[in-house]
Amino acid sequence: MSLPLDAETLRKDFPVFDTLAHGKRLVYLDSAATSQKPHQVIDRMVRFYESENANVHRGIYELAERATIAYEAAREACARFIGARSHRSIVFTRGTTEAINLVRFTWGRANIHDGDEILLTEMEHHSNLVPWQLLAQESGATLRFLPIDDGGKLRVDLLGDYVTDRTKLVAMGLMSNVLGTINPVRTVADAAHSVGARMLVDAAQAAPHLAIDVNELDADFLAYSAHKMCGPTGAGVLYGREDLLEAMPPFHGGGEMIREVYPDHSTWNEIPYKFEAGTPNIAQAVGMGAAVEYLEVLGMDAVREHEIGMARYAMSALEAAGAHIYGPKDPSERGAVISFTLGEVHPHDVATIVDQEGVCIRAGHHCAQPLMRRLGVPATARASFYIYNTPEDVDALTDALEKCKEWFA
Repeated sequence: MSLPLDAETLRKDFPVFDTLAHGKRLVYLDSAATSQKPHQVIDRMVRFYESENANVHRGIYELAERATIAYEAAREACARFIGARSHRSIVFTRGTTEAINLVRFTWGRANIHDGDEILLTEMEHHSNLVPWQLLAQESGATLRFLPIDDGGKLRVDLLGDYVTDRTKLVAMGLMSNVLGTINPVRTVADAAHSVGARMLVDAAQAAPHLAIDVNELDADFLAYSAHKMCGPTGAGVLYGREDLLEAMPPFHGGGEMIREVYPDHSTWNEIPYKFEAGTPNIAQAVGMGAAVEYLEVLGMDAVREHEIGMARYAMSALEAAGAHIYGPKDPSERGAVISFTLGEVHPHDVATIVDQEGVCIRAGHHCAQPLMRRLGVPATARASFYIYNTPEDVDALTDALEKCKEWFA
């Protein structure tokens, strides 16, 4: 099987693969939860702590200036990664969840009112559902959910029924963390903008795997995390249109986000710093910038082609092993995240048994309980593939599944 990336060589960049799992070769198939980290990212963060560590923006001594340069270079890289026209539209957060909550507390509280509607989809991760539930309860707004069909695709043919003059926000994932579905965000954004609504894109699952351009998507807001794309935990990005960020109130109050402070009032710093109160996760942001650069060297088109090949091979092998796969059947319409069930074997039992063979997969509701109910299952097993996975990893999984069937025969 020919793939555009030499995953076996790339594995040498990731020190975790020098370890064993239950005495066996580690087969890591849980990158949808978090990816492994290459030497290039780990070494960059170590170098920051060893030779650049200081607080950013505030010091005028050389070490602080070096720290600030590294931090802001990461912001430039994160902007470039999603096609943002300016670094001013990039707010560093602790991850996608915090980025979405930032929009909820600032733009949402100022713009969503009683009688308004927020449109989500049936496949949303809890991080792009619970914040809007809380906002709706607080404001009196109504949540609506664009359905999916039985193949795991959005019913975009129903957009005219779901996007109305009451719609103020549409928030949706670019790629489902359960079904792998790649959603037609631009089509939905066009519908949202036609009624004056804003478009928020949860790109946590998509950013590691797809080339993204916020301008082509016509996103008003877009959020993604470092830890799913070879970077550290505790780092993420909120992209926002500059005019929207300028108009939004601050999220947190404290140092750095202010311009002037008086006993009874304050004025705010320029964007994006208005939203970055206190000492940020500096090393994590620098590590995120290094992760972006690592993926840019590989090329996101090559990353995507690699995963299409892996999805095609894995779906065929899993079906041959007797697994039922959820989501689109065409690998070109989905990411390489594959949720499945294996007969009557509970997904938790599947994950426990394959772990004994050194294979790491996920089992559960994957922070998408409404979607599980729509699928009619309490949980699924999930294998998710990334740049360091090979067809041999799929074979290891299917061999382990045969042992599952033997256990429960």
